[in-house]
Amino acid sequence: MQTYVDPRESRKERGAFFTPPSLARFIADWAIRGAGDSVLEPSCGEAVFLTAAARRIAELGGDPRAAQLMGVDLHGGSVRRAADALRAQGIEAALTVSDFFDYRGAAVDAVIGNPPYIRYHGFSGSARLKGAEAALAAGARLTALASSWAAFTVVAATHLVVGGRLGLVLPAELLSVNYAAEVRSYLLRSFQRVRLVLFAARVFPDVQEEVLLLLADGYRPDGGGSDSFEVMQVESLADLATSRAVSTWTPALPGDKWTPALAACPSHQEIIDSQAFGRLSGWGRLTLGAVTGANKYFALSPQRSDELGLTGRDVVPLSPPGSRHLRRLRLSAADLSALGDSGARTLLFSPPGAPSPAGARYIRAGELAGVSEAYKCRVRSPWWRVPRPPVADLLVTYMNADSVALCANEAGAAHLNSVHGLVLAPDASGIPPRLLALAAHNSATALGAEYTGRAYGGGLLKLEPREARDLPVPSLDVVRSAAEPLERALPRVLELVDQGEAAAARCVVDEALGLGALIGDSGLEEIRRTRRYLAARRAARGRGVDHAQQR
Repeated sequence: MQTYVDPRESRKERGAFFTPPSLARFIADWAIRGAGDSVLEPSCGEAVFLTAAARRIAELGGDPRAAQLMGVDLHGGSVRRAADALRAQGIEAALTVSDFFDYRGAAVDAVIGNPPYIRYHGFSGSARLKGAEAALAAGARLTALASSWAAFTVVAATHLVVGGRLGLVLPAELLSVNYAAEVRSYLLRSFQRVRLVLFAARVFPDVQEEVLLLLADGYRPDGGGSDSFEVMQVESLADLATSRAVSTWTPALPGDKWTPALAACPSHQEIIDSQAFGRLSGWGRLTLGAVTGANKYFALSPQRSDELGLTGRDVVPLSPPGSRHLRRLRLSAADLSALGDSGARTLLFSPPGAPSPAGARYIRAGELAGVSEAYKCRVRSPWWRVPRPPVADLLVTYMNADSVALCANEAGAAHLNSVHGLVLAPDASGIPPRLLALAAHNSATALGAEYTGRAYGGGLLKLEPREARDLPVPSLDVVRSAAEPLERALPRVLELVDQGEAAAARCVVDEALGLGALIGDSGLEEIRRTRRYLAARRAARGRGVDHAQQR
């Protein structure tokens, strides 16, 4: 018999990441309650969950049969391998080669498995359409940004009998991404009990994506679910069998982010509920950065601009790609000049009017090099004029190793889409942007960033525009009243930031804002401790270490 080889790249394209048997056994043991239970494994791959299900049914005194064990997978090679593996163990199962969204089988007591994880740009065409339509029929309206697992989760539940159980390995995106709001709402209204199992160690060492276990019990297709969910946190797969404390979290709205359930902090909630804090959207209007379509062509160092003979008619000041230089809370004209002298790309080629002769030559060179055919370039006219948002008063970092940072744009530089911009509202008039940037560097905002944003590959904290708008920051009135202590604190904060002591710098800002007086020293320490825990957990997972720092 010829052995079928399933290349890793082929598995990656269809979002197939095979599950450790111990994980499948844990979910099967939870989901299967009786010897006669029926089980479906969607996207069955190598049937690791069906294998675990057969073992569980046998332990309960049953005789696993094909009528009880069902699997479906789009990939014919995987189904053939699954059939061979099950047959070698003496296990009978009914396996089907089919798109899961086309699958029509009898309702089962338990659906268990590891849905494919394909990001929205790869989950397209008829597959996306069928998934979205099937999820909508179940009552969940998914956005165009939803990855494949979201539709799989909703549709998997529809294959359950009333009272059935859903046990899935899902990306931790369930907790935090905006497009998963519909999935979060659906789970709470459709199941009487929802439990999440979270890991400190990475479950799939070769995959950066963080995963969790969804254990949803008591399916109610017509509603009658729960307003809360449970959370159990373990260090690694080896700890699944160990009894751990379970906490319960009730979101204000079912679709709200579930990230705060990782580490609830009553003191932080007290600050958020007070008049002392609001949202970043209350400071002004958040803007997206410029999308050039070809940064290497449009973002230039001063040296390169001089070599090309470009003039002020051709280029405008630019906050260079990246955000390391924005951690110092203010970007002055002198700072921008120093960055340019060091070779940073501090100029944006985007002639607002007619280009200079040197600019025209550079445009022709770009056309010869094919830059004008890049998608973002060819859909605008002229292709070489990059649309720019209004000059921002503050720049807001997008990807963060430590925490989100705001930087006063004193240089009046344009910015790319690697950062967000904030144009201050009239209500903020009279407050120097540097003080706003400084005020945002406090412990409550840092914890709010962990709750509002989400962990990204490598352990970075990512804030999309909508998430950045919701970032908790001191109210404008609080910043005005604390203007003098903030001014006095600024030199010390900059010194600490330069030394890499961001946490110590936040403590100085906390004191200048009077946060200790607002919630007490113990409350402030609780906020700092919770933020340390979440940041350490995020960073440790990014490194792939075995455990995160304990609270």
